[in-house]
Amino acid sequence: MEQLIQQLINGVSLGSIYALIALGYTMVYGIINLINFAHGEIYMMGAYIGFALTTFLGLGFAPSLILSMIGCSILGMVIEKVAYKPIRNSSRISALITAISVSLFLQYTMMYFVSPQTRTFPEVLKRKSISLLNGKIIIDQKNIYIVAITVLLMLLLQYVVKKTKLGKAMRAVAQDKEAAELMGVDVNKIISFTFAIGSALAGAAGVLVGIYYNTINPLMGATPGLKAFVAAVFGGIGIIPGAVLGGFSLGMIETVVSAYGGSVFKDAVAFAILILILLIKPNGLLGKTVKEKV
Repeated sequence: MEQLIQQLINGVSLGSIYALIALGYTMVYGIINLINFAHGEIYMMGAYIGFALTTFLGLGFAPSLILSMIGCSILGMVIEKVAYKPIRNSSRISALITAISVSLFLQYTMMYFVSPQTRTFPEVLKRKSISLLNGKIIIDQKNIYIVAITVLLMLLLQYVVKKTKLGKAMRAVAQDKEAAELMGVDVNKIISFTFAIGSALAGAAGVLVGIYYNTINPLMGATPGLKAFVAAVFGGIGIIPGAVLGGFSLGMIETVVSAYGGSVFKDAVAFAILILILLIKPNGLLGKTVKEKV
C-alpha cells in the first residue's frame, strides 16, 4: 500500500507536466480545430530557454520560469502567424502535415544549434524531502513545486477564460467563429492569444521537467507531446477541465504501471488508453456528444 501511495504521488507530479502540455492542445483545438503536433517541441524550447537562463545568466528558478513562458508564448504566436494562419481554411490533412513539419523543423533546428547531446539542467532548487509514515513515503520538494505551480497556472487560466473580456471572446470564437467575427471580435487576435497562452504553459512544463529530471535534449518533446495529446483526448479535447483530468490520470497510470514491473510497456499503455477511449467514448470522459443538423 505504501508503494502504491508513493507511486501515485510521483504520478501527480508527472501528470502535472502532461496536464500543462495538454492544455495547449485542448485550447488550440477548441478555437480552430487544429491538433498542434508542434506543441511538444515548444515544451522542449521552454526547457532550453530555462537552461540558458540558469546556466549562462545565472538566474534563479522564478525568473527563468517566467522568461521561458514569455519566450515560448512569442514563439507560439510566430508559428501561428507563419505556419498555420496561411492554411487556416485548408483541409485538415494540410494542417496536420504542416504541424508535423513544424515539429520536425524545430527539433532539427535545435539539434543543429545545440547538438543532439543530452544536457544537464542546473540544480536551481535545493534537494529537500518530506518523510511520512516513518519514512515509508517520501515527498520531494520538487514534486511540491511542480504540483503547486501547475495548479496555480491552471487556476489563472480558468480565471482568464471565465472572468475576463478576452476569455469571453475566446469562448465566443470557439463556439461560432463567423458569428463572433460579425459581432466585432478580432478572430486573428484571439487565435494568436490562444497560441500564446498554450505555448506559455508548455514552456513552464519544459522548465519544470528540466528541474525534475535534470536532463534535456532536442528530441525530448516528441513522446511527452504525444502523451499530452492522449491526455487531452482522454479527458475530452477542447475542454480545459478535461485536459487537467486526463493529464493527472495518465501520469498516475504510467507511474503505477512502471512501479509494478511494466516500465518497458508504460508508453504502450498510454496509447492503448487512447485506442480504448476512441472506441468506447470518442469525445473523452468530460466530452459531450454534439448533434449536427443536416
